[in-house]
Amino acid sequence: MWEGAMDPPEDEGRTFMEVISEKYSPENFPYRRGPGVGVVVPMGPQGSPMKDRLNLPSILVLNGCGISRAGDEAEISAFCAHVVELDLSNNKLQDWHEISKIVSNIPNLDFLNLSSNPLSESPLDASCAEAFVRVRRLVLNNTHVSWETVHTFTREIPELEELFLCLNEYEAVTHSAVPCPSLRLLHITDNNLQDWGEVRKFGAMFPCLDTLVMANNSLASIQDSGDALHRLFPKLRSINLHNSGLNRWEDIEKLNCFPMLEEVRLLGIPLLQTCTNTERRSLTVAHLPSVSVLNGSKVTDEEREDAERFFIRYHLDCPEEELSYRYHCLVTKYGKLAPLADIDLRPRCHAKVEVRYEDRVEMLSIRLDQTVAELKKQLRTVVQLSTNNMRVYYIDKEVGCAFGPEEMKYSTRALHSYNIRDGDEILVVPKSK
Repeated sequence: MWEGAMDPPEDEGRTFMEVISEKYSPENFPYRRGPGVGVVVPMGPQGSPMKDRLNLPSILVLNGCGISRAGDEAEISAFCAHVVELDLSNNKLQDWHEISKIVSNIPNLDFLNLSSNPLSESPLDASCAEAFVRVRRLVLNNTHVSWETVHTFTREIPELEELFLCLNEYEAVTHSAVPCPSLRLLHITDNNLQDWGEVRKFGAMFPCLDTLVMANNSLASIQDSGDALHRLFPKLRSINLHNSGLNRWEDIEKLNCFPMLEEVRLLGIPLLQTCTNTERRSLTVAHLPSVSVLNGSKVTDEEREDAERFFIRYHLDCPEEELSYRYHCLVTKYGKLAPLADIDLRPRCHAKVEVRYEDRVEMLSIRLDQTVAELKKQLRTVVQLSTNNMRVYYIDKEVGCAFGPEEMKYSTRALHSYNIRDGDEILVVPKSK
């Protein structure tokens, strides 16, 4: 800046070149020259005041730097020719023309993040959008850009593959008559898309869509017929409906109508709120026979069979008129399964035993989690002997005749290790005998 020139007002922000010259100056970054791992010092134009000064990596992260303008385009071109990813999120960029000056001078730019810049009021014309022609991944989260701006990008960027439109408060989708066949991933979480009639427009707009991420929207149902879903999303492989408003199994079953679908995310939906963790996963797996990954976890063949059998048994008590088509399909596959036996595998806590001492027999309930020493203390009041003067034997009524009494001589041994059951005997003998 020449002598006597005034600094721009602070609220005007800073230029792109001011920020990178400061962030990547030799004082803040190790000096490195030429190609190689790490950073590059490109050869700038002759006479450039920044020639041989800047050390720029191929991935530039300039988020939250107060950038509002491009700066010297010749300097951008000289020093950013090798840059492939650029993060300009949380800056003060509000004019597409300024952004296009930056982008048009970065010929190898593949990824651009403009999240949280105030761009909602800035119109984007086609000539300006041409600067973005090489960008394949575009992030416009929390920019509140209009659908007209989105459509301008999808028309003018021929190889756009990934588009991020989260946190833009969209309640509706404006249809575009010009499809974008290159788009593979649409990330549109945290909006207010409640009506499937809006979501279905993505099918016509992005006919080759592979991944649709719609978490944290308020989508209440999937209203299209199976044939329409098959036609609208012929290549959809993955869908994320976390925290949507789906509350009917009929909506889950409609996911089977996407012919290529293999990955689904469905956590936090009202339909599954009252289910246990086991019920949530098993019932969902059973409803989606073609899905191989559910909520990020692979569905194995063994898990699928267990889930489908669980599904049949889960509906055993349902009235016939309430049984779904999926239930009848699974009954055809496995038959009508009987309920599983209710087996309690928890260790027993108590047993009622016969305590024999001399010619007396008394029924006694004993805790099986106690030790032999603790049992002897319990027996003192029954046999009127001190613990030091008694010998205790366990008699298993089922095998006692064959093996005889087993002395319980290890004071720290737990009673449950003897496998004591109701009706077994405890024989107490004084040590003096």
